[in-house]
Amino acid sequence: MSQISPPASTSSPLNLFEQPINWLYALWKFCRPHTIIGTSFSVWALYPVALRATSAHLTLGSFEQLLGSWIACLCGNVYIVGLNQLEDVEIDQINKPHLPIAAGEFSRRQAQLIIALSGILALLLAGFLGPWLFLMVSISLAIGTAYSLPPVRLKQFPFWAAVCIFSVRGAIVNLGLFLHFSWVLQGKAVMIPTPAVWALTLFILVFTFAIAIFKDIPDMEGDKQYNITTFTIRLGKPAVFNLARWVITTCYLGMMVAGWFLSTSVNPFFLGVTHLAALVLLWWRSYNIDLQDKSAIASCYQFIWKLFFLEYLLFPIACLLA
Repeated sequence: MSQISPPASTSSPLNLFEQPINWLYALWKFCRPHTIIGTSFSVWALYPVALRATSAHLTLGSFEQLLGSWIACLCGNVYIVGLNQLEDVEIDQINKPHLPIAAGEFSRRQAQLIIALSGILALLLAGFLGPWLFLMVSISLAIGTAYSLPPVRLKQFPFWAAVCIFSVRGAIVNLGLFLHFSWVLQGKAVMIPTPAVWALTLFILVFTFAIAIFKDIPDMEGDKQYNITTFTIRLGKPAVFNLARWVITTCYLGMMVAGWFLSTSVNPFFLGVTHLAALVLLWWRSYNIDLQDKSAIASCYQFIWKLFFLEYLLFPIACLLA
């Protein structure tokens, strides 16, 4: 690690009882809103897909399971992103100085308490709701811990860092939620994931790889200073930027083709038209991006996350229209 350290924040940590609005806003930033929204979309999208696959009907009990699963996944999300911030304070003071610990809005002790409560609540709630959800949450938290926490700290290695991110968001979350919801909807009988679920899982898996490599482009300065090796540092910004675009392009083209092979499960026309439109949007939005402008790169990164959210809206609709 570099011996050069940025100056620590001189502001005092926020107090929940004295500054409730500011504290809650800091908590929202601490939770990394784009990841919270992504997790929410994945939970609420897999439920109608499981409903369609199992031919089940929405009941009060299954809806309560949906809400409980959502809360468990959100708590797990907060644990993972919070632990990453706790271990990256010095790096974030360069790359993301607005984050609560780096900005001094939360003390390390406050962050540790939030992370611990979130992780415990995620495991307890998932364990109460069902074995498949508990397995999914447990594996996700274990990988998130290995990603950030020494001595393993897989985020130091670009390949394993990417594997951590796309394996959780791509495979573990999608398959785990489908197995859990099918277990609930069929009265504790598990349904093997359908071809449509595998198609969505593969799409998200590859798409998340693009997110995993793209996210380090605006963070190059801090990563380099603290010896965090990323694909951006190894290959350069233009190569990683173009690789991410072509990976996402492959995702959209693949889903358009897959739609016609899954015509009994999805509406191929709806899937094709909407994914073509999303692909055009991607190239229009990423055209002529100044790779030296950190804010432009960050804005493009957030746009890619919006496309990620959109997939969890489009695919369930395609299933319901089949």
